[in-house]
Amino acid sequence: MNKYMRVGIVAALLSVPPAAWAAQKPVSVADVVTATFTIEAIDHTTRIVTLRGTDGISEDVLCGPDVKRFDALKVGDKVTFRYHESLVSAIHRPGSAAKAPETSGIARSAGTRPGGTISQQMNALVTIEAIDAKVPSVTVKSADGRRLSFKVADKKNLEGYKAGDKVEVTYTQALAVSVEPGK
Repeated sequence: MNKYMRVGIVAALLSVPPAAWAAQKPVSVADVVTATFTIEAIDHTTRIVTLRGTDGISEDVLCGPDVKRFDALKVGDKVTFRYHESLVSAIHRPGSAAKAPETSGIARSAGTRPGGTISQQMNALVTIEAIDAKVPSVTVKSADGRRLSFKVADKKNLEGYKAGDKVEVTYTQALAVSVEPGK
């Protein structure tokens, strides 16, 4: 997980009321990456938190004013990031279905500890490069030339498609952040 993702997530955490989260559609998780860090230092004046990974590398993260429970953070606390990425079951030919708007949401964790989940559902016009029905997964090329691979929740969504087809996919990314007291 890179520093910029952590900066954006920490800066945005806890800034939107839970009602915004209710608009999110349920998704099937395709892949989850988990990383846990220990708070090594907190500068309350600059709102910079130093996180140390299990590899011993430390990085400074700016927690903007949107982090409402900043004062609840303590040196030694464990911060866990869980990144979820999935391809929602929408794969269709351009123009064959109404394009759902991009949505995003933030849900704060209950209680007094910092934490929450940020998610974003996006649409992309892509070209299929490869399909693996066994996984099931699809490798696509975006309009800007990037190659991306996604697991697909239901392999039936791949039926009727082949390499070279231009399709619109809807996928969701989510990042959950939790903070537990250190020992």
